[in-house]
Amino acid sequence: MPDTTSSASASANLGRDETADRASHVRLETIAVDLDLSDARDLRRRDFPTTAVLTFGATTGSTWIDFIGAAVDEVIVNGEPRAVDWDGARIRVDDLQSENVVVIRARGLYSSSGEGLHRFRDPVDDEVYLYTQYEPADCRRVYPCFEQPDLKARWQFSVTAPAPWRILSNGAQTARETNPDRGTDRVTFAETPPLSSYITAVAAGPYHRVASTYRSGEREIALGVLCRASLSPHLDAEEILDITRRGLAYYEDVFGGPYPWGDTYDQIFVPEYNLGAMENPGLVTFTEAYIFRGASTAAQHETRANTILHEMAHMWFGDLVTMRWWDDLWLKESFADFMGTHVAARAGGYPDAWVSFASRRKGWAYEQDQLPTTHPVVAEIPDLEAAKLNFDGITYAKGASLLKQLVAFVGEETFFRGVRDYFTAHAFGNTRLDDLLTALEGAAAGRDLRSWSAHWLQTTGVPEIRVDRRSPVAVVQSDARPHRLGVGFYDLEGGQLVRRGRVEVDVAGEHTAVTPPVLPDTALIVPNDDDRTYAKIVLDDRSVATVARGLHTIDDALARSVIWAGLWNSVRDGGLPVVDYLDIVARHAPREPHATLLGDAIAHAGFAIARYSAPGERKALEASWLETVWRALREAPTGSDAQVAWSRAVGPAAAVCADRAGELTAMLAGTTPAPNGLALDPDLRWSWLAALATTGNAAPSDADRELAADPSSRGASAHRTVIAARPDAAVRQAAWMSAWTDDTLSNDHLDATIAGIRAGGRRDLIADLDDDYFARLNDVWHSRSIEIAARLVRGLFPATDRLDDVDAWLASHREAPGALRRLVIEQRDGLARALRVQSMQPSV
Repeated sequence: MPDTTSSASASANLGRDETADRASHVRLETIAVDLDLSDARDLRRRDFPTTAVLTFGATTGSTWIDFIGAAVDEVIVNGEPRAVDWDGARIRVDDLQSENVVVIRARGLYSSSGEGLHRFRDPVDDEVYLYTQYEPADCRRVYPCFEQPDLKARWQFSVTAPAPWRILSNGAQTARETNPDRGTDRVTFAETPPLSSYITAVAAGPYHRVASTYRSGEREIALGVLCRASLSPHLDAEEILDITRRGLAYYEDVFGGPYPWGDTYDQIFVPEYNLGAMENPGLVTFTEAYIFRGASTAAQHETRANTILHEMAHMWFGDLVTMRWWDDLWLKESFADFMGTHVAARAGGYPDAWVSFASRRKGWAYEQDQLPTTHPVVAEIPDLEAAKLNFDGITYAKGASLLKQLVAFVGEETFFRGVRDYFTAHAFGNTRLDDLLTALEGAAAGRDLRSWSAHWLQTTGVPEIRVDRRSPVAVVQSDARPHRLGVGFYDLEGGQLVRRGRVEVDVAGEHTAVTPPVLPDTALIVPNDDDRTYAKIVLDDRSVATVARGLHTIDDALARSVIWAGLWNSVRDGGLPVVDYLDIVARHAPREPHATLLGDAIAHAGFAIARYSAPGERKALEASWLETVWRALREAPTGSDAQVAWSRAVGPAAAVCADRAGELTAMLAGTTPAPNGLALDPDLRWSWLAALATTGNAAPSDADRELAADPSSRGASAHRTVIAARPDAAVRQAAWMSAWTDDTLSNDHLDATIAGIRAGGRRDLIADLDDDYFARLNDVWHSRSIEIAARLVRGLFPATDRLDDVDAWLASHREAPGALRRLVIEQRDGLARALRVQSMQPSV
């Protein structure tokens, strides 16, 4: 169905000041919602009836209620029908009294973009599934509400849907009435405690559910894990439930109180999901990517566990205590990101969780924090469009890194004592940064947290730390901020790099002397080798040479993570030539035992070749990398994480070099066995087939046969990619036009189309479309939802060899929406970095 989630008017972009003013005049009490989804299975039906009854006090005669949808049919204020005054986003209500009951009957629109009430038809069994996704402000696409986090209500939901669908919401079911004539069920749910609109939720459909319980003393919480019926054979519910119980027990202990949202905790895996997960109390939604159809690595299971624990932390951070406005989004996301990793390491069964965090999450933060659009953790968010783009590496991973640093500074026991005081003081309320600092300072008597906050939460940029070997040995940082970090000194002993000593250093200025425990000419010196602080590390030349010989021999996975990250940052900055980095990866990645570090090294190698290598050397590097991947796959032990990781690396490598096309074709056809008993699961088969199509070695008929074998939704998306990836300018242009103009494409199908257009980095096939890209930006931003528009802006940005076109657009569109300009500026920065690093590569 068409994308119907574009903003109906400029008034949809709510501002911080106007919502603060509304909150000062409105005291929201309850919202009762009645949704009629009876016709959801009829895909020709685009809309659904929705009714909201809002009870609130007011000290103003007029205000507005938020709603974006097909129509507003009726508005009743205190029993009196009113003329509908709706501009497409705001329903005006006047002549308010001190106490008010407003009834609004409207019609919402089903979504195909993952915003609002998303509707999905399963191609396997033709079943229809519904779920909601609101953050930051798409609740108003499903029912009228006050769409701002500091106007909390007690919500009561009633939902009518086809029988015998499962119907779920935040609260526990209190009644279910069947209408046999209509073939529907109407389910009523318990009223919630005070809750912001963006974390209310509804799901409906023939979902498969695995039930269990969590017991805490005499209290019992009903647990559920749900997914589409066609995915149920792949749902490892017991592992998910085990992590859930561990997490609830840990949080109830350290937060000093019970799970605050009643006696149900459902976790539902939904299709075509835009995020990793969403923390709706009692009904947490997750991407189906966490249901593994084939082989899965320890890294994948750890990531899923981390996400489960991240969302569970939100039941307290974000749901129980909520930021007043999106400036303080970090108050929930940074804490949840920190807690997800902390609990995964402490109680979740993943003691190396901080290793993955150091490589992947902090890598995301470092890259985001070097963009010209970087912002403090405590950000300036003037409106909703700005809020949408601030769910980024700074708000999540940098904030979590700083909290890890803070916990080390004040002590874990003190930190959690302050957190408990914070929850007690502000339960079911809204807060700002000062509220948290007050609670933590109360627990950490004598600690100057305001100074720490000013240095870290309210500044931008990544400090760069290196060790100067000259006497006296010193830690040097580019940006004077306070750190406490360790410096590790390593030497080769018997062919293995061993830490011979370590020094704890308090760093404040740009140059801090260090007294090493061993001679300063030790082979390898690694600052921050326990990843305690937030900084890019730069290894000196001797250390890089030592790492090139023995990186994989270091026993400490966290130290290896810091070193791998330092090498990658050096490549991105032009300090380490791409060819040298690829040599280190080729030597040490096949012997890297940590699945996350291996996966990141592989991904970075491919990216380095595509974006940072000298254009004249790229073909040779692509061929060499394919051989590295091919050899590593053949040497990897059967059934190991390494075998899975290298098999997945084959597709991207083979998409830019056809040297192994014959073998891949034969393996897919079954005429040649895969190496070492490798299982070719559907996702892997599609990846290899896409590579073959990209190099002209697979036809549409091959894609059709693969789809017949895998008619799932993932198969349907992959089929689109294969068809669009063929190396024919007319094919790529047709896909290009479809991406921009076909508003029936769902979010996943749009991503698949964009992947085909960009496959193999074939600029020669789409370079003629550069002008078309820039000509479309304004229109697409105003005509499509921000989710869909952002995918187009990012995904189809021209990877040219010059900056002239993007600079011209920015110069001539200074009045374009700030969020759109931010996306274009970030893409420009990525291109500028790529061109700069390419120019810094040594001549061969």
